[in-house]
Amino acid sequence: MDKEAVVRFSVVVPLYNKESYIRRTLESIIAQTFVDYEMIVVDDGSTDDSFAVASNFLLNNTKSKIVQQKNSGVAIARNFGVSLSQGEYICFLDSDDWWEPSFLEEMDWLIRKYPDAGLYGTAFYIFKNGKKKIAPIGVNDDFSSGYINYCQTYARTLCMPISSSSVAIPRAVFNEFGGFRCGISLGEDFDLWIRIALKNQVALINKPLSNYFQDLPPHKRATRRLHNPKNHMLWNLDYLSQEEKSNRELAILLDRLRASGLYRYYLSRQYHDQALEIISKIDWSHVTQKIYKKYHTPLFFQRCVYFFRCLGVKIKSLLLVSLKKTFQVDTLFSKTVF
Repeated sequence: MDKEAVVRFSVVVPLYNKESYIRRTLESIIAQTFVDYEMIVVDDGSTDDSFAVASNFLLNNTKSKIVQQKNSGVAIARNFGVSLSQGEYICFLDSDDWWEPSFLEEMDWLIRKYPDAGLYGTAFYIFKNGKKKIAPIGVNDDFSSGYINYCQTYARTLCMPISSSSVAIPRAVFNEFGGFRCGISLGEDFDLWIRIALKNQVALINKPLSNYFQDLPPHKRATRRLHNPKNHMLWNLDYLSQEEKSNRELAILLDRLRASGLYRYYLSRQYHDQALEIISKIDWSHVTQKIYKKYHTPLFFQRCVYFFRCLGVKIKSLLLVSLKKTFQVDTLFSKTVF
């Protein structure tokens, strides 16, 4: 049975080793112009000072609750946070992302405007390489707000129309679908969104109201490392196989996601055979010529190209760090001397 809602929104923040970013995240929640919310922070067994930073910052905040759990992954952390919440709608905000001040206010408007949706979202910014730009989420520039075809919209750019930090879900819908699937460490958000979207309408407001931070150090980026297939959503979509046969838009989206998301696994020696098993089932008429050519060029050549591309990115990153340190030293020297 669903809990009786006592606030409009429950904001769940999963936290793991983000001591340098969590304050900005929490500040953006507290700065919301819409104040009918509660905040639940779930520390997922951080090994740095994340918990202490968050606890100290929220010490006198009556709208917040912070709890700890043994490191179990973001899906379990979010589900745990929801179980402690009482809001009518559930929002999530990752601990290195942040909201624009009107996020909850605009989300409340969207819900009132389109009350029949099972999933709500806003456009969002991507913050990468120190620059902020609007994410290409697949809607036309003249789209203001309304219901969207989730599969069709996502397939256009392969940039999620709704991110884990730009979403609101009715509590009843979240509970109906059982929340996030445990054990999925990459794509657990898409896994839930697609389950909801295939059975419910999806409403979107085309205003960038959330900030998706992609400037984390490489070792902290989930998308930069290879995940065990059992924890990767692209290896765990068998439950969609029947619907995929009858839903062409779903089939196109999944084939494009497979071709794009499994490329590095296909190039790797560790997971090549497992990736090839899935890739061999792709309908190549669903993907772009650019992606098609990648898979139909000799594997050795593709591995060489990918190696040198990664090497170039690493060298560029090291040069940027070096230049930044040099600039800081020069600035300090000039201030000291002059």
